[in-house]
Amino acid sequence: MSNPRSLSFRARRAFGIGLAALFVPVLGLTVVAASGGQSSVAQVRAATAKFHDVEAAKAAGYSLLRDAAGIACIDNLPVGTMGIHYVKGSLVGDGVIDPLNPEALVYEPKPGGGLKLVALEYVEIQAAWHGANVPRVLGHDLRPVGAGNRYGLPPFFQRHAWIWSNNPLGMFEEWNNKVSC
Repeated sequence: MSNPRSLSFRARRAFGIGLAALFVPVLGLTVVAASGGQSSVAQVRAATAKFHDVEAAKAAGYSLLRDAAGIACIDNLPVGTMGIHYVKGSLVGDGVIDPLNPEALVYEPKPGGGLKLVALEYVEIQAAWHGANVPRVLGHDLRPVGAGNRYGLPPFFQRHAWIWSNNPLGMFEEWNNKVSC
């Protein structure tokens, strides 16, 4: 093996990622390589691109979520909208936040029918989280949501990532004022 100091930046980066690939499985951790946050988002996009087709999401185990009032498209006007959530129940409450396997996929209804994938949502039931700190995804803490929420869930953590639609309020904000039901 070459001396890592004599290698180019790309070679050093590949060397580091290669070392991580050797040791991470032993530790049981999921790592997403990051270069200023862009590589992480690019990898998440690559891992979730197949879900632009809502039928692929359903085939992968994601199901339509309705809030306690039976509403499927979640909004908070005039602040903004989240959209229609498809959730993979086996991931919610499993104690793990994996950027490449989001607990929820968020869609916006398209004019004339159909759904457009606009965001991902990371969700963990607070009682299932075993970490010492609040869970994080793509460099951002998940936000706590208390009991008595509109979904009828026990307290949980959540964070949206608007990786498939521009959000003027910010990529990791809860609401998007450019998405509508």
